[in-house]
Amino acid sequence: MSDDFARWSFSIQQQMEMTLGAVLPPANHHPQRLHDAMRYAVLGGGKRVRPLLVFATGDIVGAPAERLQYAAAAVELIHAYSLIHDDMPCMDDDAMRRGKPTVHVEFDEATALLAGDALQTAAFEVLAGHKVCDEAADHVQMLRLLANAAGAAGMAGGQAIDLASVGKALSLPELEQMHILKTGALIRASVLLGSYCGEALPAPARERLDRFAKLVGLAFQVVDDILDVEADGATLGKTPGKDAANDKPTYVSLLGLKEAKLHAAVLEAQALDCLSEFGDKATRLRALAHFIVHRAF
Repeated sequence: MSDDFARWSFSIQQQMEMTLGAVLPPANHHPQRLHDAMRYAVLGGGKRVRPLLVFATGDIVGAPAERLQYAAAAVELIHAYSLIHDDMPCMDDDAMRRGKPTVHVEFDEATALLAGDALQTAAFEVLAGHKVCDEAADHVQMLRLLANAAGAAGMAGGQAIDLASVGKALSLPELEQMHILKTGALIRASVLLGSYCGEALPAPARERLDRFAKLVGLAFQVVDDILDVEADGATLGKTPGKDAANDKPTYVSLLGLKEAKLHAAVLEAQALDCLSEFGDKATRLRALAHFIVHRAF
């Protein structure tokens, strides 16, 4: 990671901590336990990869930070809600997330469920309630993009496929389709939301950004699967080895560790090819793609 990228990402992470803290309900407001759980889930942890993607794409369209921060906050609230629900006993049943007890462990299952529900609706309140683009039609499209990424055609659908695939041997296309929905949909939404916050883009340029995001989303999951095998709990911030223990299909179980790493490198190269026409404006996106693929191995 270059010093410039490290400084930039840290500044965005700090900015997002303040923005998220401001858009979340105050902890001392009734019902306090629910608001405590929401803030516990969102603040003080995570790499903020999705907000970084929003801001990096904003460089391409000259988008102001005051717009990007709210688009990024909406995506991060959806991501945080998904983590709460994924960690619950009815899903992945995990006790650790971002280096601290998961929400249902720290609070209780009912509070965790409600906190996830509330964060999901808060995301749309944030995106709908702030000026994030110039045209009303684009604002509606941004809301539609986020809804599609979070719902049955995106993240929730991918999680359903994941749960139904335990103990099964999936082909590579089947595995990729699952993760295009489960992990990739929200990553693609992050890039596309950022692309609407500034100057208008022609359709072919936005399609190239969408393709970039799809490939990066797949690479993100490949690396997650590798880290689940290679990294320790302190590095991951969650319990390692869960995929194998739960007999889940992964890129490592399908391809092997060496081939999975090669696959991540191929996806990175293909993603970078999609950015060639954007020149220096895509410097941050290129750095993020490198970070996602090489973040721990």
